[in-house]
Amino acid sequence: MEKKWIELFVTYDSLEAEMIKDLLESGGIPVVIRSSKVRPYPVNIGKMGEVKVFIMEEDKEKAEEVLRDAESQEKSEE
Repeated sequence: MEKKWIELFVTYDSLEAEMIKDLLESGGIPVVIRSSKVRPYPVNIGKMGEVKVFIMEEDKEKAEEVLRDAESQEKSEE
């Protein structure tokens, strides 16, 4: 069976996407980030500004749990 990449998260902030990637990878989940941004130009309009975080379909539940845990931990520290 062929493994399928699915979109987990979309943001307009590449730093946020990198932080999510690091968080998921620390939980053992492979992550790929894709963006349509043209590097020399700071275009953040519509689809051109999207930064997408992809994971393997079989990791979806685990990834969502990792993100929920991180969010609840962040709220408890406030």
